[in-house]
Amino acid sequence: MDNKLYIEPFERELPSDYADRLGIYYTQQVTTKHKKDNGQFFTPTPIARLMASYCDLTKTSIRILDPGCGTAILTCALIEHLIESRNDIEIIDLVAYETDPDLISSSQKTLTYLKKWLLEKGVRLQYLLHIHDFILDNAKALKRNYNGEQFDLIISNPPYFKLAKDDEKTIAANMLVSGQPNIYSIFMGIASKLLSENGELIFITPRSFASGNYFKAFRELFFNTVQIDKIHLFNSRKDTFNRDSVLQETVIVKAIRETIDPNKQVLVSSSVGIRDIFEPTIKYFASSELLDLNSKEKILHLPTSDKEESILNLVASWENVLRDYNIQISTGPVVSFRALDYIQNNYENGTVFLAPLFWLHNVNKMILEWPKQLKEKGQFIRIENGSKSLLIPNKNYILLRRFSTKDDKSRLIAAPYFCNYIKSDFIGVENKVNYIYRKHGHLERNELVGLCALLNSELFDTYFQIFNGNVNVSATELREMRLPPLNDIKKIGNKIILSNDYSMINVNHIVSELFEMEVILN
Repeated sequence: MDNKLYIEPFERELPSDYADRLGIYYTQQVTTKHKKDNGQFFTPTPIARLMASYCDLTKTSIRILDPGCGTAILTCALIEHLIESRNDIEIIDLVAYETDPDLISSSQKTLTYLKKWLLEKGVRLQYLLHIHDFILDNAKALKRNYNGEQFDLIISNPPYFKLAKDDEKTIAANMLVSGQPNIYSIFMGIASKLLSENGELIFITPRSFASGNYFKAFRELFFNTVQIDKIHLFNSRKDTFNRDSVLQETVIVKAIRETIDPNKQVLVSSSVGIRDIFEPTIKYFASSELLDLNSKEKILHLPTSDKEESILNLVASWENVLRDYNIQISTGPVVSFRALDYIQNNYENGTVFLAPLFWLHNVNKMILEWPKQLKEKGQFIRIENGSKSLLIPNKNYILLRRFSTKDDKSRLIAAPYFCNYIKSDFIGVENKVNYIYRKHGHLERNELVGLCALLNSELFDTYFQIFNGNVNVSATELREMRLPPLNDIKKIGNKIILSNDYSMINVNHIVSELFEMEVILN
């Protein structure tokens, strides 16, 4: 890329608008692969200004950190907001990080213009632009006795991409890592530790950190370090970073380094995308309604409508989880590429003994479609010494997809499996399918149908999407989800069995009627 930039500021142009023009020029010069490899998704001006408006700081001398500044649009929007809302600011001390050599000249031009713009308003800007890695420079802040530099305001649109387990950044921030980390959560975790007392953190990220095992260590540290103050959720996957063709559920999070108060009121707002960003739906919740700090998983719930709030309140009134009913969930043990010698598509009689093999595509809401002609997905698995560890006993199960596609309206897609479905001592379950079972004994038929119906219902699927912002349906999350009394689950099952109607219309009717949610769900 040609690093010689001839784009100059217009007369009286806002620094954020200038930064935005530089960002648009940059994105036109580099490849999509370059942006993806660097996790770059440039913040549109309206989002930058919304994030800036979340700042409530009242100091006259302010230290700001932008850990992945790009063209510095977020820094500019934040400082413009501070200047517009206050007239007593004397000095701003800014530290910014940018590692892409193709972007440094743009960052420098923006910050030079910002300094000049502030000087005309009588405010002195001191800035340091680091061409270093933010994580490697600051992972020391995660140590218990850290007493290094701290900041009053940290604002960021961090890079988004997964890190390898042996990456030096993963190793440096290992206390934030459980499973394969995404770099954005490491930025957030370190930033929370770099805040001064009553300092404010404003980030825009994917919402995937709210749940899931990969972010468990991050949530443990982050939610015990800062108090959530405001959250904005974008309901559209396409509209937030449309210039970069990003399909991602995105949130803005504002948090404060202060004593954690479970009764603190948290503002939760939402918009479809950018067009209605300044006309959001707004709700308030006590912090403890969104996040139970005493729980094992510390899952963050993000209800944005009356319907979701009512469902969250209903589920919060339930007291049990799967293990309370001696029910377990596991992931299918058949990893297809490792089991190719045992998988086949055609049935054989005689010397070859076969068990049915269930893939994700066999599982539909309340219906198991098997056998099904699927390319490279054999519907049988051989029963022999080498495959015994891959098979499970033939008894009653609920089969649940571990993944939904981005086009699926529902995240939870489950089908009942009854042990008399096929004559076999064993069955095979592929690795993209979870199975729910009673380890010692059988799931009774009404338990199986009732629980399967509940999982598939609009009520439960809506609840799941309140905290799950990705396509992965984790067994860990399902183990922690609250359930109604077992008698209610059996009632649902009995009604469906007696009606002999397993359609989703009937399922949703029975579930919503039992919990008196017809008006809310409709």
